[in-house]
Amino acid sequence: MKRIEIIGVEGMGEVRAGDRVGELVCAACARQGIELADDDVLVVAQKIVSKAEGRLVNLNEVQPSAQARALGRELDKDPALVELILAESRRIVRKGGRALIVETHHGFVSANGGVDCSNVGIGQAALLPKDADASARTIRAEIRQRSGKAPAVIISDSFGRPWRLGTVDVAVGIAGMKAVKDERGTKDGYGYELRAAVTAIADEIAAAAELVMGKKDGVPVVLVRGCGIEKKEEGSVKELLRPAAEDLFR
Repeated sequence: MKRIEIIGVEGMGEVRAGDRVGELVCAACARQGIELADDDVLVVAQKIVSKAEGRLVNLNEVQPSAQARALGRELDKDPALVELILAESRRIVRKGGRALIVETHHGFVSANGGVDCSNVGIGQAALLPKDADASARTIRAEIRQRSGKAPAVIISDSFGRPWRLGTVDVAVGIAGMKAVKDERGTKDGYGYELRAAVTAIADEIAAAAELVMGKKDGVPVVLVRGCGIEKKEEGSVKELLRPAAEDLFR
């Protein structure tokens, strides 16, 4: 019987700049009686990675540019927050209402460029890790050193979608697994050859983990077991970015 387990890793405590997230994960797993395995996937909330890497900014210390002040008035946003969004972005994709959709330096298209004021304290904003793939590799190496096991690691964040309401957690950093499952060229149960069967497996796992992680539940790490990933030592979120030539919405 096929079975997938989604287990919240609790008791992580408040993560601070300089903390080693992989070591904190191992300690929390030990307290919970969780034994990690090489075939597991650990989904880690972006927010605690950003905290550990010192990617928090005091909004009172940000000096908004003239462009940020103008956009702030237009979109009814804090100009300091807009300045951070612009600094984290390659370009503005769309704006209107209170929405500012940008392409980040990572290549993600998202609202506010991943800059987020929730779960970090009043007057603070969290930025995405500069290189979340590298962050995931570091966490995985710390876990391997501490436990002797090397589960895949996904760093997740909540993204909105232009064609559906509501946010869904997706992968923003990956280590130890392939980001996509490509079944093109295989046949279904009726003998039909699949031509578009490319599944964003890392995003699916991140979304599943969010069911346990929640937004306010204090569970920043989730263990997903039994999902049948394809291991890859140097996995990368770049596998999930649609090339510009194929993007019909640009």
